[in-house]
Amino acid sequence: MRKPAETSVPVAPAIAERWSPRAFDETAEITAAQLTALLEAARWAPSFGNTQPARYLVGRRGGPVFPRILATLNSGNQAWAFRASALLIGVMVTTNEKGEVPYADYGLGLATENLVLQAVELGLIAHQMAGFSPERVHEEFGLPADAVARVAIAVGSPADPSVLDDPRRIERELGPRRRLPLAEFAFGEKWGSPAL
Repeated sequence: MRKPAETSVPVAPAIAERWSPRAFDETAEITAAQLTALLEAARWAPSFGNTQPARYLVGRRGGPVFPRILATLNSGNQAWAFRASALLIGVMVTTNEKGEVPYADYGLGLATENLVLQAVELGLIAHQMAGFSPERVHEEFGLPADAVARVAIAVGSPADPSVLDDPRRIERELGPRRRLPLAEFAFGEKWGSPAL
């Protein structure tokens, strides 16, 4: 299902087409080449001083890591994410040989946005989640003290929203996408004064 963004001017197709669906096709598989492309896109994201703080835990459905990641999600996310072809956890490394890594969250965010835009380019869908237990990820996967799990990501192929089996989730899936208007988003001479 497509829900392209309604933009005031054209934007890159991957940006316009990116959204966060929950209806995944539980029969679709992600190939090793597709997964590699997602991770390569993330790997080549910009980072402060080339510190590259982003790391990913990766599980393909049917493999041993997938259920371990799924178990770290809250029950609301588990209810639909089990259908994804892959589950990932985005982790930021907060220190390196020089000390604290500046803007580690920002670096992981940039890398993850690259990953989800690459998913769109491959005809896949991706949904980022805050609803998971970073503490459980830390324990389950033996993360070092300077590694912080920050985001869970479901990736796969789209399915009809009816697979969600919950009227509220189906309605949300079918509903329009919304964003603030540019006048409330980009300011010029002073805060609240539209730049455009």
